Amino acid sequence: MKLLSTTISGLARLRFWRIQNWATQPAAAQREVLQELVTAAQYTEFGRKYNFSKLFSVKEFKANVPVHEYDDIKPYILRMMDGEENVLWNTPVYWFAKSSGTTSDKSKFIPISDESLKDTHFKASKDVLTYYYKNFPDSDLLTGKSLVVGGSHQIHQFNDEMHYGDLSAVLMQNTPFWGHWIRTPELKIALLDEWENKIEKLASSTITENVTSLAGVPTWTIILIRRILEISGKKYLKEVWPNLELYIHGGVSFTPYREQLDDLIGKPINYLEIYNASEGFFAAQDTPSDDGMLLFTQHGIFYEFMPVDEYGKKHPTTMGLRDVQLNKNYALIISTNGGLWRYLVGDTVQFTSLNPFRIKVSGRLKHFINAFGEELIVDNTDKAIAIAAEKTNTIVNDYTAAPVYFTGNNNGAHEWLIEFDEAPEDINDFAAALDNALKSINSDYEAKRYKNIALRMPVVRIMPKGTFLAWLRSKGKLGGQHKVPRLSNERKMLEEILAASNINPQ
Repeated sequence: MKLLSTTISGLARLRFWRIQNWATQPAAAQREVLQELVTAAQYTEFGRKYNFSKLFSVKEFKANVPVHEYDDIKPYILRMMDGEENVLWNTPVYWFAKSSGTTSDKSKFIPISDESLKDTHFKASKDVLTYYYKNFPDSDLLTGKSLVVGGSHQIHQFNDEMHYGDLSAVLMQNTPFWGHWIRTPELKIALLDEWENKIEKLASSTITENVTSLAGVPTWTIILIRRILEISGKKYLKEVWPNLELYIHGGVSFTPYREQLDDLIGKPINYLEIYNASEGFFAAQDTPSDDGMLLFTQHGIFYEFMPVDEYGKKHPTTMGLRDVQLNKNYALIISTNGGLWRYLVGDTVQFTSLNPFRIKVSGRLKHFINAFGEELIVDNTDKAIAIAAEKTNTIVNDYTAAPVYFTGNNNGAHEWLIEFDEAPEDINDFAAALDNALKSINSDYEAKRYKNIALRMPVVRIMPKGTFLAWLRSKGKLGGQHKVPRLSNERKMLEEILAASNINPQ
């Protein structure tokens, strides 16, 4: 086993020179990527519409192609899902990654081409492994199995050729044959759709394996670890998997979970953050001591960075790598080898380093809660509040919500502070109506709420009338355009309001 580990480490170091080419010359790599993308797609319908054959510079590309959100390109994607070719991309697209919805849809579907599988997701995964072996040359990572806590949706079909599922499920289905040798459990368990059954089978089928790495959203990972410890009767995960050395995470803030994972695992292991979305694999930590993630600049994705105050403008200003600044919020805009063109991802990022270019995810363009991977946005909650009010014959004046984090054996939740003009007769009925409305609107929230595995019922508090006005007044924000933020991904504001009302936080 040690010989295998030494061999893999040596191969990773040999591959490192390829990474250095784009890591040390990122601007040149980005120009090359854009030229390849535009050339490949010049004869697609989208490419003909925007004269790709006549675009020879970044400036011309930005001048000719508008910034798009999902609803803008949805008509193209629907045609691709029906089997039409050469619409957004020049090769057939048979796979679509399903993720949570936009302002008008419960779910959105992102095209995944062969090129985006090979040159984005799989290439980036190999680069992550290369960096890991560079940082830990004596690692035994690949002498054991990797357990990925993902694939929460079965693969489905639109028709005979077109398939969709969440990103992890799509990647598992398309992993090269050798990738299955180092993964556990078997694919039919990894892709189970019923999460209660899936957690049980994941735990029972992997408990005797030599697991050396874990990957997944912290919420689900914690649930799985708890169940493994229950079955095994062990206190720490290190007693079950003594060779566990790495946990790969991403998608939500890791800060609320790190201490709890340390306690559950029972020994120091390496943590590694990645930024891998349905739209592409954008970045990953290249050094353990740096919180920023190295931007992957030669992986089939061309990046632009839009100052957040440009959002909503008809012709927003965007910046390339040469012009970005440290610690400033930018909305991420991408053009990809899956057929997304100047696509507004919705995430905001900040640069933590400009040499090399490292980023961290700072939030979303709009108010949101994504503490558990639920990606709840204000449009979702506004609609859900309206539905719940109608069903319970109530009138809501104002509201705000924030997460309740995992504590001990308690799962997470959302805590809602609601000021009613006409309060419900039974607040539990209102909470149930709100919960059901959110499930119907947002597929990721629905998945996290399934049988209370990750999220329990919302905690709804009726606030005295005038609470929110008093809070705004205390902040010097009474009147004008000032209003209480609907959603926050951290609890500071909610606890301020509770404290001012002499109510104990959840």
